[in-house]
Amino acid sequence: MTSTPTLERIELHRLEVPLVRPFETSFGRETVREVLLVRAITDAGEGWGECVAGRDPFYSSEYVGGAASVIEHYLAPALLRSPVAPIEDDGHMSGVLIDDPAHTTGVWVDDREQQVPDAAGRARGGATASIGSVPLAASVASSLSFVAGHRMAKGALEAAVLDAELRAQGRSMGECFGAVREWVDCGVSVGIAPTLEELLDEVTGYVEQGYRRIKLKIKPGWDLVPVGAVRALLGRGALLQVDANTAYTADDIPLLASLDAFGLLLIEQPFAEEDIATHVRLAEACETPVCLDESILDVATAVDAIDRGATSIVNIKPGRMGGYLEALRVHDACRERDVPVWCGGMLETGIGRAANVALAALPGFTLPGDTSASSRYFAEDLTEPFVLGEGEHRGQLRVPDAAGTGVTVREDLVRDWASAEPVVIGR
Repeated sequence: MTSTPTLERIELHRLEVPLVRPFETSFGRETVREVLLVRAITDAGEGWGECVAGRDPFYSSEYVGGAASVIEHYLAPALLRSPVAPIEDDGHMSGVLIDDPAHTTGVWVDDREQQVPDAAGRARGGATASIGSVPLAASVASSLSFVAGHRMAKGALEAAVLDAELRAQGRSMGECFGAVREWVDCGVSVGIAPTLEELLDEVTGYVEQGYRRIKLKIKPGWDLVPVGAVRALLGRGALLQVDANTAYTADDIPLLASLDAFGLLLIEQPFAEEDIATHVRLAEACETPVCLDESILDVATAVDAIDRGATSIVNIKPGRMGGYLEALRVHDACRERDVPVWCGGMLETGIGRAANVALAALPGFTLPGDTSASSRYFAEDLTEPFVLGEGEHRGQLRVPDAAGTGVTVREDLVRDWASAEPVVIGR
């Protein structure tokens, strides 16, 4: 194992990245993606992380300006002066790619795949055991715990440090996490369209591109009719799910239960993130599985929601839960309980998408995620573009296998799309 890098400085880059088409949810409509990038420079190299916060505090209390401020004034200075806590090597720190007759392209395996955390979320093997191999990244959460909340800002810092540390080790994120697939199934998230005709045209285009699952954004007044129309277009056998982004209340339980008629894969987060009880009521009232997204902040909230019957499927968004290392803990806790998980998206550029694709290759990710191709959102990406596969890999993305995230950041675009001067925080 290589020596632990020393973090020397942190840079913040704010960009405005144009979208290929407006993206509308129950929270609002975006035509550009305001992006906050974190660059971590160590004595052994550098890494990049992407903050998933949006321009405005509508989807979440976190937003780009707030995230940049808390990183500059609190998180980055604390991280730069914090010592790296020792991590005990439990003997399960790396994976190995082997040939397997059950897989056409080989598979990363080791005995992490057979081990999961206990009920309290403590690591005993599983993907969580990978944390021991990245002590610098593993120290981020504890170093920043004095700041309440701000998980998206903390997650961006951890991602940048993790990328730098793995690049120094010469290991990919997939190898570190314990990925078991070289290709992952891709779904696509479809925003609220101006008209039903435009929605059906958009969905048709994604089906022709090969996406293996369609997710529709819904809100009161835009639910039964568009869902029924898309189900008729796709046929009963296609994977279709809906995402409500907390737009409904308990009074809407009968309406949401009527979505059972459309044979959905799941209904995602219809109620406020704090309202676990109403999600339990919906799960009891309908046949469609209820999936939680915004409510899942960490392994403790995931286990609580599962145990209370509020969710039978979990959407894992690493940036929303403080980073990829906490996402590994949630994955293992869900796998122990036989709860399927999938990887959600937050309109990430190739920087965040690369890490998400690596995470989605873990064994518990049994449903297609929002790991769409770069072209779904961007005409040009900040990295080499992610492109859907062809032939047997139609509707899939390949897991990067180079060191760190496995992608190269296009610093020319970072400069060209900058909306503010970079901020540099040193020791």
